[in-house]
Amino acid sequence: MMFLDLAKKRSSVRTFSPQPVARDALKRCVEAARLAPSACNSQPWSFVIVDDPRLKDALADALFFGPYAMNRFAKQAGALVVVVAEKPTGLMQVGSWLRKTPFFLIDVGIAAEHFVLQATEEGLGTCWIGWFDEKAAKRLLGIHASQRVCCVIAVGHPDEPPKEKIRKGQDAISRFNV
Repeated sequence: MMFLDLAKKRSSVRTFSPQPVARDALKRCVEAARLAPSACNSQPWSFVIVDDPRLKDALADALFFGPYAMNRFAKQAGALVVVVAEKPTGLMQVGSWLRKTPFFLIDVGIAAEHFVLQATEEGLGTCWIGWFDEKAAKRLLGIHASQRVCCVIAVGHPDEPPKEKIRKGQDAISRFNV
């Protein structure tokens, strides 16, 4: 697929069929994420893929409860991918502090986008979710307190037609030389 076609095809899916997601497809998504660039080649990411139906349902119930209930749709997905970041140390920490930019979050975002673009190539639907109970994710999945759960990606077979993208025009978002 041409990249622009892939970018046009990728959208946030919030209705999934009950069909399970093939592990080989999920592994290819992780491989795409693994190849992402990162500042100083720090690769501050890891992915906890929850595709066991009982664990996935328990995780969804814990993550998307109470004030996070708007994202309960994710329980329908064939897998939940919990994206974990290592907080920066050393030179990366100093650079982030000086620039007031959390570079590790940018790096994790690049890797997660590689993941969702590969999922699109696989014919899967995804939705980035940033509103969830991080403490519940850490507790249920044994994620260390020093790590940060950045987002959850719902992955599955879409059970809805693709939506037309509404985007600003190039002239509204770019300019050349001043």
